[in-house]
Amino acid sequence: MKRHFLLLIFLCVCTYGLRAQLTRSFSEQIKTVRVVVNDDPLQPPVARLGAPVEISFDELSHDYTRYIYKVEFCNADWAPATEVFESDFLAGFNGQPIEDYETSFNTTVLYTHYRFGFPNEDARLLLPGNYRIRVYSDERDASEDPVLEACFSLLKPEMSVSVNVSSNTDVDFNQTHQQVSYAVNYGQSRVVDPHRELKTVVFQNRRWDNAVINLPPNIQKASGLEWDHRRELIFSAGAEFHKFEILNVQLNGMGVDRMLWVEPHRHAVLFPVQPQHNYTYDQDANGSYIIRAYDDESPETQAEYLFVHFLLHTPRLAGGDVYVTGLWDDSFPNPQCLMSYDESVGCYECSVLLKQGYYNYQFRQLDDNGVGQTARTEGDFYQTENEYMVLVYHRPQGARYDALVGYAVVQTSNK
Repeated sequence: MKRHFLLLIFLCVCTYGLRAQLTRSFSEQIKTVRVVVNDDPLQPPVARLGAPVEISFDELSHDYTRYIYKVEFCNADWAPATEVFESDFLAGFNGQPIEDYETSFNTTVLYTHYRFGFPNEDARLLLPGNYRIRVYSDERDASEDPVLEACFSLLKPEMSVSVNVSSNTDVDFNQTHQQVSYAVNYGQSRVVDPHRELKTVVFQNRRWDNAVINLPPNIQKASGLEWDHRRELIFSAGAEFHKFEILNVQLNGMGVDRMLWVEPHRHAVLFPVQPQHNYTYDQDANGSYIIRAYDDESPETQAEYLFVHFLLHTPRLAGGDVYVTGLWDDSFPNPQCLMSYDESVGCYECSVLLKQGYYNYQFRQLDDNGVGQTARTEGDFYQTENEYMVLVYHRPQGARYDALVGYAVVQTSNK
């Protein structure tokens, strides 16, 4: 029986550019950099203008460091919006110290948890668009390199978008791909030259390596634009993410084969996985993660850090390197997530220092274009449930910046 899924969701959308938005650490001492909007750790880092945004991270030490944050407003391509003054996008003061911090309690790995958010008493963000927050150690000049950067986008919904995801693609039917079509309706916005004024980006599971950026529309109407039957919008469907959960460091949680103590660290060895030959449904969070621990009221400071060992059983794969990846790994390809092959057991292996909680992960092989492919490491199945996100930015004629005016997220279904 042929299975076909069709999703039609009307939400707000906007335009985009050329650089990658990355929330990441630049220091081995800085871990678990997170951006949470609307108090929902599973939500993409996109919120309406004025909604709460929290940024947090851990420094692997109980020694206090005076960190300061700096706010930067960016255009659709994440380059600094040099035509915009700081007073245009920020009410208050920039370069403020992070005063909310707390040391970990009863953990083998000592760390200090720092957090801050917007809006706050010192700063309020004013414009819709892209924001990059850089955090610096106050021991160094803030003009030097930051220890981390956190990125998010604020939305002022002015345009709507309809999104359709189908397994009936222009390369196959109900096999290994999914195809996205979408349309932008201008609403009450005045658009004179849409090809110059609008920018769009399409994400699969919030990935940057295979994002489709600024694809020209193939249908233009007085009310908006459409992208329909475009081969550039065909995505490898992949497979459902693997998952594990560590709530108690003394017990094997979901997806965990065994827990070990090898001084001075705790270790969690996951069950080995193999590339799939047939689709298997497993509810996942499309790469997301949540920090939590059993019976801990404050997992931010009571959750443990431990080395998680990932195992992929398969013959050595020809071609590019294999990585373990998820929304927790800062960026792809992350050198810390590069897997090595053990000929004696026929297995790719990698260990990553992670904080206790619930995690999704996937194995991908890097191709010549820097895109992570799942065909050999996981399999590609049209039934796979994936998240697709569309952003639309608008810079009217004479404007000085790219405003995020719409945002759409759809979840495919295998039913």
